[in-house]
Amino acid sequence: MDFKEGLHFLYDSLIFLWLSVVYITESLILSLIPRKYRSKSIQGEIALVTGGAGGLGRLIASKLASLGAHVVIWDINKLGIKDIVDEIKSQGGKCTGYVCDISNREDIYRVAKTVQMEIGNITIIVNNAGYVCGKTFMNLPDDEIEKTFKVNILSHYWINKSFMKEMMKENHGHIVTIASVAGLLGTYNCTDYSATKFAAIGYHESLFTELKVHGYHGINTTLVCPYFINTGMFPGVKPRLLPMLEPEYVANEVVAGILTNQINVTMPLSTKYFLPLKSWLPPKLCWALMYNIIKGPQTMMMLQKNENMHNYDRLKNY
Repeated sequence: MDFKEGLHFLYDSLIFLWLSVVYITESLILSLIPRKYRSKSIQGEIALVTGGAGGLGRLIASKLASLGAHVVIWDINKLGIKDIVDEIKSQGGKCTGYVCDISNREDIYRVAKTVQMEIGNITIIVNNAGYVCGKTFMNLPDDEIEKTFKVNILSHYWINKSFMKEMMKENHGHIVTIASVAGLLGTYNCTDYSATKFAAIGYHESLFTELKVHGYHGINTTLVCPYFINTGMFPGVKPRLLPMLEPEYVANEVVAGILTNQINVTMPLSTKYFLPLKSWLPPKLCWALMYNIIKGPQTMMMLQKNENMHNYDRLKNY
């Protein structure tokens, strides 16, 4: 590094130190203010919730509608769509539902165009729908692996590409990625599922970077990484140390994350302090902690499989 480069580095370092003081102070002040006093209004926004006909997606959709957003439901469960649309409308909210197979790129683009013509431009995207097979690597059928990737990560590309152009024109919008703690730590019986959640996190963080670099500060992003949620996606699984999260709690946290433009929502908060051990501890000790104390692999061995389940039963909201 020559003298000129050294001066630039020193200047950048001073700027960083100043920003550190500003942002840490801001964070501390905001933590003292109740969320309801620092929440934005989503009245009149158009919010897309994938997998919104049941489970977590249904709860998120209902809460967004109660706050004045026009909610658009995408799901493959036609009866479930009708139920949630009728429920929201009966409560005075706005909701429209569409049958859309998000594992099919062309179906996504087709339905997206229909939504834009019939409802308008989507300003909030909640990529919530998820799929899990729940088998060990050598027992995973090829088509199940492909479906898991199509639903859990590839669909995010096609969905966001369908609506981001208009968001960028207005420099306004919000993109939510429902990932998982399984995207931060590899999980037994989930070589496909964990891989897609790792991918979702990498995709989301890269998209965040691109939006910031190119000045789209009006488009907010929220990455959600929850622990097991009691939605029925992992039947039979009973974690050892931490209980499953209740869907109502998770939905509240997701919506609060949107309203306060929270960049990361990890649930429960304690997992944020355990996960760094993955890098700090010797690998063998990390495995001993996982196998002997947390019993993560043993927990996922409890997963009950039902080979007769239909696709729409196995497509859950996580």
